[in-house]
Amino acid sequence: MTSLILRYGIIGGLIVAIPMLWQWLPLKDGEHPPASLLLGYATMLVALTTVFLGVKQYRDQKLGGVIRFLPALGVGLGISTVACVFYVIGWEIVTAFSGFDFTKWYSNSMIEAAKARNASPAELQQVITEAESFAKMYAKPWIRMPITFVEMFPVGVLISLISAALLRNSKFLPARSAP
Repeated sequence: MTSLILRYGIIGGLIVAIPMLWQWLPLKDGEHPPASLLLGYATMLVALTTVFLGVKQYRDQKLGGVIRFLPALGVGLGISTVACVFYVIGWEIVTAFSGFDFTKWYSNSMIEAAKARNASPAELQQVITEAESFAKMYAKPWIRMPITFVEMFPVGVLISLISAALLRNSKFLPARSAP
């Protein structure tokens, strides 16, 4: 089971990390980040289809076409965890080797949003203080890495729950018998 979790988790992790590296590494300071949050989460969903595929393979090939909910959920969460670790590694590579300063960009976007909504000087100062606090916090890898992990893991939990619920029914996409 461990090799299956690692195999599908690594595949999912590469599916999510490679496009991120391709889009973010060439950025220079002052450039806008690519695409949108919607595209990022869509990539995560595509990557985490490996959860469903891994649980199905485990059910069909290792367990003879039958799996209970909790073991299926465990396999799904294992695959999700490995994929999320690759996502974190990819973001750490972007943070280390890209010319793009995420904290500066994010802080500036927070301040610009406050200005756009005509925040009072006191509110604007509060946003500036929060942006500075965020930048200090995000500079610490032991804080940044769990934050990055949690960006993707809830999606993995949801897909694991759905996969376990569907695949516990042996009649749902049944295993094919050998001809």
